[in-house]
Amino acid sequence: MLQRSRAEFLSGIKDSVPIALGYLSVSFGFGIMAVSAGLSVWAAVVISLTNLTSAGQVAGLSVITGGGTLIEMAIAQFIINLRYALMSISLSQKLDKTFDLPARLTASFGITDEVFAVASGRGKEVSKYYLYGLILAPYFAWALGTLLGAAAGEILPPMLKAALGIAIYGMFTAIVMPAARKAVGVLTVTVIAAALSCAIRYIPVFSGISAGFSIIICTVAAAAAGAVLFPVKEEEGGER
Repeated sequence: MLQRSRAEFLSGIKDSVPIALGYLSVSFGFGIMAVSAGLSVWAAVVISLTNLTSAGQVAGLSVITGGGTLIEMAIAQFIINLRYALMSISLSQKLDKTFDLPARLTASFGITDEVFAVASGRGKEVSKYYLYGLILAPYFAWALGTLLGAAAGEILPPMLKAALGIAIYGMFTAIVMPAARKAVGVLTVTVIAAALSCAIRYIPVFSGISAGFSIIICTVAAAAAGAVLFPVKEEEGGER
């Protein structure tokens, strides 16, 4: 039993290497952003140690620097990270019998888009040891990248910090653009969200809207528009 658990854990570590390398580079950009926004190096690292969500952390940083309230932060994080709950529900169908409640609660912290994709694509049941291994390396890579980026942000010239700080936005673009080119619904929702964000930012009548509520409005409005304009059709026979 111990040998099998060890093999499962090492298999998870092996499968997580590409994810960890990607997180290392992306979190470097977040570290630079955090320091440029006025946070200390260790504050940036603590954020990455207690969170594992690139979009959520960038949005949270906007709320912090914009002087937003805790309510804004909570609502923004709930909306942005709601997909992780849906991923966890879906992934729970593949978990083996070793997954008791404490294991589920522990693993739920590390369910990200990439971890979910790799675990879901596995051709057999997922054990808690495999999922722990799959989460561990990306988690520490995310924190390490943040530390390196934040430390670099303390010493790099402003022009170079600005250039490196957009790396995390490059990741978001890389995620959205392939899907947007294939599906008009994704493209439309992306354009709506971007247009609303620009309107709130540059139209004087919306100047009183804080960064936190701006994120909430853009996310909910774009998602609602996508649901209305591009509903997912139910399959025949009552299957989903």
